[in-house]
Amino acid sequence: MSHTTTSIAARVAALREALASRDLAAYLVPTSDAHQNEYVPDCWQRRAWISGFTGSAGLAVVTASAAGLWTDSRYYLQAEHELDAAVYTLFRSQEPDVPAPEDWLCSQLAEGARVGYDPLVLSVEAVERMAPKLAGRGLALVAVEGNLIDALRPEPIVLPSELAFALPPEIAGEDVATKLGRVRERMAKSGAEALVVTTLDAIAWLFNVRGTDIPYNPVVLSYGLVTTNDAGWFVDERKVSSDVRSLLEPTVSIRPYEALGSALEALGAARKRTWIDAGSASAWVLEKLAGAPIIRGLSPIAKLKAVKTAAELDGMRRAHVRDGVAMVRFLRWLGEAVAAGGVTEASAGARLDAFRAENERFRGLSFETISAYGPHAAIPHYRVTPESNLALEPRGLYLVDSGGQYLDGTTDITRTVALGPVEDVMRDRFTRVLRGHIELSRLSFPRGSGGHQLELAARLPLWDAGLDYGHGTGHGVGFFLNVHEGPFSISPRATDVPLEPGMISSNEPGYYEAGAYGIRIENLVHVVRDEARSSATSGREFYTFENLTVCPIDRTLVDTAQMSEAQLAWLDGYHARVRETLAPLLTDPADGAWLEQATRPIG
Repeated sequence: MSHTTTSIAARVAALREALASRDLAAYLVPTSDAHQNEYVPDCWQRRAWISGFTGSAGLAVVTASAAGLWTDSRYYLQAEHELDAAVYTLFRSQEPDVPAPEDWLCSQLAEGARVGYDPLVLSVEAVERMAPKLAGRGLALVAVEGNLIDALRPEPIVLPSELAFALPPEIAGEDVATKLGRVRERMAKSGAEALVVTTLDAIAWLFNVRGTDIPYNPVVLSYGLVTTNDAGWFVDERKVSSDVRSLLEPTVSIRPYEALGSALEALGAARKRTWIDAGSASAWVLEKLAGAPIIRGLSPIAKLKAVKTAAELDGMRRAHVRDGVAMVRFLRWLGEAVAAGGVTEASAGARLDAFRAENERFRGLSFETISAYGPHAAIPHYRVTPESNLALEPRGLYLVDSGGQYLDGTTDITRTVALGPVEDVMRDRFTRVLRGHIELSRLSFPRGSGGHQLELAARLPLWDAGLDYGHGTGHGVGFFLNVHEGPFSISPRATDVPLEPGMISSNEPGYYEAGAYGIRIENLVHVVRDEARSSATSGREFYTFENLTVCPIDRTLVDTAQMSEAQLAWLDGYHARVRETLAPLLTDPADGAWLEQATRPIG
């Protein structure tokens, strides 16, 4: 999506006219849509339209005389490039002394001013965080019916209409009735008579359906509502194929997408105790439930979905083997092609996408491939454009972060490789990142440990040199679902949800030198019981990680003098498994020879 300076300024001016006509002093434009999607369909790309910033996280706030854009450290450099500084002030939300949006509004607006928002796209949690601060300064947070950005955009708002499809129970590991039973057990324990489900990956998991409505996420625009004796799927019925209908009926009633509002109002009128996840349910949902006693908490589906079944883990293993074959073919091609010349960031990324697409179980990318050379790799979520597209040269570092959606799993992998000679400082930083990656991978931790405790292992080698990185170290990953899922993470800002067997996480420490280079090494891992440590500790449970990702790590960038014997042994053992797993599947002898070289012992 591209925007000219003039068009953004004109759009903000038009929004200000709309605010004045409604007696509003400011308007909030979050990235989020009615389902709090990370990737938002084109029809709901409101924040990008009004600001010009295209990153996947951020909040725009427009007043009569100022405008601000808040985003996190993944997007600082991108936002600097995309925002018009004459229109927007960039607020780097994770830096010290940067005001929260509500604090900034308090400093900008006069007492009595009204701040508007669309209750369909702002979560209950967000409203309840902001409203008291604003009220303390005499400002009112006001729900506005009808999105003001939609009213300004010239193109019609057309929702996706592609068919949904069923995920067979033998792939999912459980049928819908079993999943509903497990959800209702948790509802009963909390005293809930109804559960509102608004996040699309939760709905896809619960009803064993998938779709193509959201870029990179195989989900269907819809809502779910579970009661003690009924389950409703609120969806455009034109999207429901006969296969999906036969899978769900009579366990689940299929109702129009627009009917959720009346269903929620009925729960309110009947004073049914209703469970909502305030972090993902919109303020509109809470409005519609007026009269119903509300139970607030993390949706029970979030944790059920995060702990993968044996069938899901088997599928993820198979998907990662296929993905490893595509990665080996790509990395071998990359070295030869860069030496020959003519390769760019865009063409390299497209070639990797093509290798993945050759697999019959491939269903699309799990996110837009990050193909970044030199200084662009210092932007963690870099997105190549025709204007930024660099030629790859036989020197320096190249970073590729990519993943696939397969019928039986989701992948996410980052590799940083040397395209030729590199500076000693790059090798030092790469080795520190690798050491952190290894230490987290081989960590044994007691039951009940959260991600904020574990990630220290990944950062220590960098901290020892006075270095760090701004993003988290690990995120949950869905099963043929969203590449980013909760409720746990491995990060300084992790929730208190402990990791447990069956959960899948990324392991991705990095280092970024702005304007010069970037390094990240990412595998997906899953939590398993540490049998040896558990049996040796008086019955106390310990867990550890097993790698799902099978792909070489660039051994030419490793400073072996910096590595411990245990770290070198881990790397050799990992490479031996990669070689044994992938070598029989490579049909081109040249790929096999490359793999043999890339995985030979490093000692």
